[in-house]
Amino acid sequence: MTRKLLIVGAAIAALSVAACNQKPDETKGAATPAEQAATPDANPSATVPTPSDETKADVFVAKAAASDMFEIEAAKLAAKRSTNAEVKAFAAKMEKAHTKTTEDLKAAIAASGAAITPPTALPEDLQGKLDDLTKADDKDFDKKYADSQVDAHQAALNLLQRYAQDGDTAAIKAFAAATAPAVQEHLNMAEGLKKGFVN
Repeated sequence: MTRKLLIVGAAIAALSVAACNQKPDETKGAATPAEQAATPDANPSATVPTPSDETKADVFVAKAAASDMFEIEAAKLAAKRSTNAEVKAFAAKMEKAHTKTTEDLKAAIAASGAAITPPTALPEDLQGKLDDLTKADDKDFDKKYADSQVDAHQAALNLLQRYAQDGDTAAIKAFAAATAPAVQEHLNMAEGLKKGFVN
C-alpha cells in the first residue's frame, strides 16, 4: 500500500515538473491532475474553451469582483423588497458569502503581488440587470430575483472554473479553485429557489 502511494506521489510530482517545464501555450486547455482535483465537475456550459482575455488576472479580477458586487447589491434589494421568507434568507446568505469572497479576492491579489485594483462600480450589463430588478413589479420581484441568481451564479461558476484551469497568476488561480465549490452550492440553492416560482 505504501509502495503504491509512493508511486502515485512520484507520478504526480513528475507530472507537475513536466507541466512547469512546458511552454505556456502547451499548457492551455490541458489541466494537470492537481488542477482537475481542485476544479469541481464542470457544467456543460463551463466546458467552453476559456476566452484568451479571461486567462489574464486583471480581466478575471474585474469580472469576479463585478459578480460579487452584483450579488451583494441584488441581495440588499431582495432584503428590502421581498416578502418571501425563503428569498430573504437566501439573500442574506448571498450578501454574507459574497462579501467574504470579495475580501478573499483582495487577499489573493495581495498574495500574488500583482498591481490590480478591483472595480468599484458595476459594468453596464450587470447594472442593467440590477436596474431591471429594481423596476420589477412587487408581484414579479421574487421570481425575477431567483432567475437572476441562477444566471449570475452560472456565469460566475464558469468564470471561476476556467480561470482555475487556465489562469496566469498562481495565487488568483488558487482563489478561483477554492471559491468555485461554494459558488456551485449557491447555484444549486438558486435553482431550488427558482423552482418554487415556476407557474
